[in-house]
Amino acid sequence: MITLRSYQIAISDKACALLQQFKIAYLSMQVRTGKTLTALSAADKFLTDNEVTDVLFLTKKKAISSIETDYGLLMPKYKLVVTNYESVNKVVGKDFGVIICDEAHCLGQFPQPAERTKQLKELCKGKPIIYLSGTPTPESYSQIYHQFWISDYSPFADYANFYKWANDFVNRKKRYFYNREINDYSNARQAEIDRFCKHLFISYTQEEAGFVQDVKEHVLKIQMKDVTYNLADKMRKKRVHIGTNGEEIVADTEVKLMQKLHQIYSGTVIADNLQQPIYFDTSKVEFIKQQFKGKKIAIFYKFRAEELMLKKYFNTTSDPDFFNRYVYGEFVDDMVFISQIQSGREGINLSTADCLIMLNIDFSSVSYQQARARLQSKERTKECLLYWIFCDGGIEEKIYKAVMGKQDYTLSYFKRDFKIKSNEPARIDKAG
Repeated sequence: MITLRSYQIAISDKACALLQQFKIAYLSMQVRTGKTLTALSAADKFLTDNEVTDVLFLTKKKAISSIETDYGLLMPKYKLVVTNYESVNKVVGKDFGVIICDEAHCLGQFPQPAERTKQLKELCKGKPIIYLSGTPTPESYSQIYHQFWISDYSPFADYANFYKWANDFVNRKKRYFYNREINDYSNARQAEIDRFCKHLFISYTQEEAGFVQDVKEHVLKIQMKDVTYNLADKMRKKRVHIGTNGEEIVADTEVKLMQKLHQIYSGTVIADNLQQPIYFDTSKVEFIKQQFKGKKIAIFYKFRAEELMLKKYFNTTSDPDFFNRYVYGEFVDDMVFISQIQSGREGINLSTADCLIMLNIDFSSVSYQQARARLQSKERTKECLLYWIFCDGGIEEKIYKAVMGKQDYTLSYFKRDFKIKSNEPARIDKAG
């Protein structure tokens, strides 16, 4: 059995009181401050001995095992059902006393809700909800509407849909996308929204929790092989490449070109005619193998071909619990944790790693903010070291500058950075 920290006990008491009064509690606790245990405890306090029912915990797939471990340590009186958001349809129709929505910001799409958010609204009818997120509205305050929309007790229940809500809370603008006029709903009026929902939030920072180590980031730029620079240059100029084995690489739109260059500068690409991931330059992985020898490391990657490279060069695991239990030196070929950025950025603990290495970088600012926090824990006293491995002269450093400034790396950034002209025709060019 585990003993909660004093601040977790206090926050779970407050969350229980919010559930009793409003049927909603939003724990906006920064990453690694113990949101999971706090939420599990709040649900336990809310459900009296005479009303004990199952509790549903919705999360990302890779976080499931750690949540089940926390549940086992806490030993609450209810039965916990943990599943990932992609499996919501499997629990629709079942009855739960409390529903916990981890990484709740992922429900905040607008102006239309995602399909799984619609399914979740059906599941949550009449149910108290605990929301968890260290970044409730990472890109726009307009993301708050559909998070609360799933609850029958939403503070915005008088607004039947996002568009009616936006009339009162958003400064709507017109903008053009590919010569088509669209409505931009991202400029929400935070102060007015807070008047309706701020009382439902409980915030807590790492500093308040007593964290002693900030993440220290280092950018390491390496020279890739000539084949990487040659292919990237050819794709920028001609948009099409046919390899000696007949593999076709096509970038007939600016978006596809941005995606292809993102892959190529890390030594990988997708052959469009084969839908096959290919790695052709292992410089980044070889550099990591040599530079971090003797270290217990975790590596995040972006593309499937990068995973294939890592598995060729390292003894890997994608199980964070196994990685944390693993003692360096136990095997001749020591264990390295690997995960795709998108699936590993939330809910997993890698605090036993000596450092986290980013083989590539995601376009999303949220990915940047959350992935970099995987090393942190209150108990960690050694440095939190994060290394970015960038292709010298590639796209990664340009993405990095955008996401550090809390901006997604968008097509407009890409066209400016690489001086891309719109609607350039693709020209067939065979290898050699």
